[in-house]
Amino acid sequence: MEAVARSGDYLWRFVAETEWYNEVVLSAVAPGDWWRGLPHPVQSWMRNCVGGYLLYFISGFLWCFVIYYWKRHAYIPKDAIPTNEAMKKQIVVASKAMPFYCALPTLSEYMIESGWTRSYFDISEIGFSMYLCYMAMYLIFVEFGIYWMHRELHDIKPLYKYLHATHHIYNKENTLSPFAGLAFHPLDGVLQAIPHVFALFLFPTHFRTHIALLFLEAVWTTNIHDCIHGKIWPVMGAGYHTIHHTTYRHNYGHYTIWMDWMFGTLNEPEDILKKA
Repeated sequence: MEAVARSGDYLWRFVAETEWYNEVVLSAVAPGDWWRGLPHPVQSWMRNCVGGYLLYFISGFLWCFVIYYWKRHAYIPKDAIPTNEAMKKQIVVASKAMPFYCALPTLSEYMIESGWTRSYFDISEIGFSMYLCYMAMYLIFVEFGIYWMHRELHDIKPLYKYLHATHHIYNKENTLSPFAGLAFHPLDGVLQAIPHVFALFLFPTHFRTHIALLFLEAVWTTNIHDCIHGKIWPVMGAGYHTIHHTTYRHNYGHYTIWMDWMFGTLNEPEDILKKA
C-alpha cells in the first residue's frame, strides 16, 4: 500500500477529494468565482475556516440553548450560568484564533497530498479490522500527546504565562461555557491539537477519519466546558474538566481519564463532593 501511495496517481485521489470539499463549501459561501484562482492550499484553508466557524457556533449556540434555557433547571444551578457578557468575550477570543486553528488541518492535508505521511485513502486498502487497530493506536498516541502537551503548558511557566493563561481566566462554573472550549491563545490551541498531525507519520491513517477527528475537537471542547458531569467511565467529561479549571493541577486528559490515572493527576468529581 505504501509503495502505491507514493505514486502521483494515488496522491491525486487526496487532491481530488479536497478539491471537491473546496468546491462544495466555497461555492456555497463565496460570491462569484474569484476564489478558484487561489492556490489549492489557500482554498483548503478558507474551506476549513468556514467549517471551523460553523462547528463552533452551531455546537455552541445549540448546547447553550439546551442547558441555559430549554433545560436550565435540569442541568445547572442558576448561579452557575455564565453571563452573556462572559460568553461574548469567549466568542471573540475563539473567533480571532479560528483562522490559526484552521491552518493545522490545512497543513495536514497538504502533507498527505504530498505523500509525506502514512495516510491512505480507502479503508478497503487495508481491511476494516486493521483500520480499527491502526485507529486505536492513533487515538492512544493522540491522548498521550495531548495529555503531555497540556500538562507542559501548565508546568513550563513561560508557556503558561504567555499562552495557556488566556484560557484559564475561565476558572469557575459561572465563567465556563461551551463557548470557552476554543477560547485559547492561537498557538496554544494549535499545540494541543498537533499530536493529530504527528500521528500521521507513525500510523497508517485513513484520510477522511483524520480530518473528521480534527474537527471533532471543536465539538468535544464544547462538551467538556459545559460543567455537566455525564458520569460515563472512562470519558474525561465536563465534571473532570471543571476540576481542572479550578485546581489547575489535575485532569489534563482529553477524551479519557486513563493518562491522568497512569501519571497520577486524576481527581474524581466524586472525591470533590465527599470533601465538600
